[in-house]
Amino acid sequence: MKANVFRGIDKFGIEEVERPRAAAGEAIIRVTLTTICGTDLHIVRGEYPVDVGRIIGHEPVGVIEELGAGVTGYALGDRVLVGAITPCGQCHGCLSGHLSQCGQGEGYKALGGWRLGNTMQGTQAEYVRIPHAQANLAKIPAGLKDEQVVLLADIASTGISGAESGGVRIGDAVVVFAQGPIGLCATVGARLMGASLVIGVDGDETRLRFARQMGASPTTPSQPASAIIAW
Repeated sequence: MKANVFRGIDKFGIEEVERPRAAAGEAIIRVTLTTICGTDLHIVRGEYPVDVGRIIGHEPVGVIEELGAGVTGYALGDRVLVGAITPCGQCHGCLSGHLSQCGQGEGYKALGGWRLGNTMQGTQAEYVRIPHAQANLAKIPAGLKDEQVVLLADIASTGISGAESGGVRIGDAVVVFAQGPIGLCATVGARLMGASLVIGVDGDETRLRFARQMGASPTTPSQPASAIIAW
């Protein structure tokens, strides 16, 4: 299969690599849509270390091509979304609710839940192997397109979980600093959780325009661009 492979700092490209196979508890997904995350850029720039030869990417939408033994409730041909975090669900970290710190079978491990494109081959490829598939696949409703759900793999879920982690309650006033893709999703998350006022802070008017569409209150136009606030 073809895949986008990290070759060293500032070096990456498309290569022919071996297609993965599913072991017990795993699934093979034919990738129909994925993304380029800011984290992928950190990897390429050498700001986050991964092994040379690693396939980049961690935000896939696709179709189930192969199921390992023990995976139930899914069938070949199902359209699925896979989260950027693929925890085991059984270690101390997972059972304590800290899925991104999955200990991969025991205890805790910093960013242990992030495997795809980090400690195992990623999603910028024709096929990807998904660990602990029973817990890490989500069927896509027939009425939704890939483009409508792909952000749920990481960008939307990260932003909305920020609002969840912040304990936003009905009637709260919330400030979200930086209205990039994840910040915009945090703005959405704050609104969904009942915030009555969301102040979106950013120095870019285009981002603030999107912030208002996502639930931040109107922009104050008299402020300088370096300190514009949507409120």
